[in-house]
Amino acid sequence: MESRVILSAGDLSLAVNRIGLQILEKNHDAENLAIVGIHTCGVFLAERIKVIIEKETARQLPYGTLDINLYRDDWSLVSQNPVVKTTDIGFTVEGTDIILVDDVLFTGRTIRAAMDALMDYGRPRSIQLAVLVDREGRELPIQADYLGISTGVRADEKIKVILEEHGGRDEVILENKV
Repeated sequence: MESRVILSAGDLSLAVNRIGLQILEKNHDAENLAIVGIHTCGVFLAERIKVIIEKETARQLPYGTLDINLYRDDWSLVSQNPVVKTTDIGFTVEGTDIILVDDVLFTGRTIRAAMDALMDYGRPRSIQLAVLVDREGRELPIQADYLGISTGVRADEKIKVILEEHGGRDEVILENKV
């Protein structure tokens, strides 16, 4: 399998910092803000963004994790036994500005499922989307509000996000499936 690095550790760190600062720029004092990461890599990225915003504002942000496996419209196609992870939303979603974080935006189906799951916890004032990589190829009209990089990816290619917290080194790789 052929691969190449499209974001090094340094580039990834810069992208996450930029996303955090852009969130603050749009949401000013972050008073009504909460961050929710989508399992798995979105959780780690959300934690990093949370630290950046808290450092800048000296304010603790509500934080949660979201498993969307049972909300997917293709869960029966992905696996007969989906691995269900923990959803932990320990704050009031109602009336909150939610920053939803994921690693890669592709078809939009994961984000649609995440929004459905969030709505089961209440009606947020807004949901804003932060993603590290937009690989294009949308099937649903969903776009990121905050973005690390955007790259066109062919059908025979795959984006792989590797993070220290998930047993690797920070980098984003473009792999040929062949």
